Amino acid sequence: MDQQLKDNEGIVLPEPTVANSFSASMEVSGVGPRAKSITVSSKGDGETGSVILGISDRLVSAMVQPGSAAAAFMTLNGMESLLSHKYFETENSTEMYSDVITAILPSLNNTNLTEPVNFTIYHKKAVPESGLVTCVYWEDKTQETATEEGSEKRGEKTKTMRWSVEGCWVAHTNENYTVCSCSHLSTFALIMQIGEPPPEDPFLEWLNRVCVIFGLFFFALAILTFLLCSWNPKINNTARLHLCISLALSHLLLLWNDRYVEQELACTVMAGLLHFLVVASFVWMLLEALQLHLLVRRLSKVQVIQRDGLPRPILYLIGYGVPFVIVGISALVYSDGYGATEAEVCWLSQQRNFKWALTGPVITVLALNCVLFCATLWSLRPTLANMKSDVSQSKDTRLIVFKILAQFVILGCTWLLGLYQTNLFFQVLFIILNSQQGTFLFIVHCLLNKEVREEYIKWLTCSFNKRREEGSVKDAPSVSEDLDKAGDQTG
Repeated sequence: MDQQLKDNEGIVLPEPTVANSFSASMEVSGVGPRAKSITVSSKGDGETGSVILGISDRLVSAMVQPGSAAAAFMTLNGMESLLSHKYFETENSTEMYSDVITAILPSLNNTNLTEPVNFTIYHKKAVPESGLVTCVYWEDKTQETATEEGSEKRGEKTKTMRWSVEGCWVAHTNENYTVCSCSHLSTFALIMQIGEPPPEDPFLEWLNRVCVIFGLFFFALAILTFLLCSWNPKINNTARLHLCISLALSHLLLLWNDRYVEQELACTVMAGLLHFLVVASFVWMLLEALQLHLLVRRLSKVQVIQRDGLPRPILYLIGYGVPFVIVGISALVYSDGYGATEAEVCWLSQQRNFKWALTGPVITVLALNCVLFCATLWSLRPTLANMKSDVSQSKDTRLIVFKILAQFVILGCTWLLGLYQTNLFFQVLFIILNSQQGTFLFIVHCLLNKEVREEYIKWLTCSFNKRREEGSVKDAPSVSEDLDKAGDQTG
């Protein structure tokens, strides 16, 4: 309208024809010595509500002078108890989420509009994460159906009272209010639809808890081995050690993240700490994949390795600096994103797409790890192609295949199974593989390492006073003995 006035300066607007406008707030209550309060159940009382709506329409019409036009908007306090959410047909659980408002044109019988009109309706409370706000209007109509009984025709009247979405839709919504756009005038309200979450499978919950506890045991063994064993100076276990620490702490907290839901501060801190540890775990997986790739490339080119992998300061800076920045930015952007969820655990909120603060980094790391894993296998291609099939090397071949598959789990590539969680088989496989990253770490980097096995024998035989002579180490500075063997064969 403003632009049209600017483009047509010669237009003269007529005098306003609306003398006044009004809005009313109506509340129905009993008056008199015999009046008594009546409690309406959640099932509501549509007939009583429709009668009150008819009375309010007549009251408004009586207030409008003949020959004038008016638009009336009324808020009917407490009407949501009569015209309850039970009159809305849906498979989801529902709840009345606003006051009931009525918009009418008293001097017109036709309530259909040539253009839709927008109503801004405020919510009674915050919208839940899994909630869907629906704009509805009250439909009260009587239909007559013809029936034949012998030679006579009779008409049966069928009365319909319900909340309907026909001709109304959500134009905009946020945490505080919803803008409904409707092609007609009527009685409106907001109904919240909440999808029923699928029931938790007790078997999967039990399996997850058992597998996590089992994996934590091997995480502890791997951490103690990396800290206490005497390793070849050329081998850098920094990424593996901190990968074990981050994964073990995140798995441990996930077992307890439902214990502090009632304590707001503690729940917020736990959710933020879990976010940091999970992101840190994936960053350390990426660093481990990068170091493995660099090592295999050097072995395939028969280069002299002074030190395995990246320097420790750089590993620490990336391994903990990147998660700290991600969590810090996430907290600054949406500080309420950490806390109790509808699943009654301390985790990230689903509102405002806050889940991408974790999903984004995880998808990025998984994609890079898959690329690095395939590139590492490509570098080993000449070695694997030259492997002999005789009995003497069959054992070594099986070990190499096992370690390749184990590295696939260690680098977190099996988290891709999370895309297929609608199938019970993939759900079980996802739980087993991703809870046993510590088990595979311990087997590949500790148990199958000759150096470490010698240390274990010394511990078990109580011969710690004997120290190894320098140069007695026969293992190569590789992730595993077989990768070293593969590098020698390439040369």
